[in-house]
Amino acid sequence: MVIDSELPIGLIANTSAVLALTLGKKIDGLIGPDVVDGEGNSHEGITNTPISILKSSESLIKELREKISTEFPDLLLVDFSNVAQMSKHYDDYIDKIAACTKNDLKYLGIALYGNKKSVNKLTGSLPLLR
Repeated sequence: MVIDSELPIGLIANTSAVLALTLGKKIDGLIGPDVVDGEGNSHEGITNTPISILKSSESLIKELREKISTEFPDLLLVDFSNVAQMSKHYDDYIDKIAACTKNDLKYLGIALYGNKKSVNKLTGSLPLLR
């Protein structure tokens, strides 16, 4: 994940949660099976793939998104924009984004999944979000 580090902490948390949920829906096997602890208590499965959360600027996220969609069609790209974040419900989001061009959108974050070499080529120079 690449998140706009200038966002308030609450929006950073929300953005990463939305991106993670979408990845979990789209990628079979991303979530491991339920597990049982030493006392026999069940725990829901969690991701079995590390998810790095990297920081960037809004403008670089937009550039990355464009590059991925044109040059790396093999990667799964999930984005979360200002339009999605400000929408009151999903139908509102559908209506609002239909009226937008790419110049209207500010990306709060993106998530990438696919070939590790391609992902590293795109994000290898970005620092971890701390």
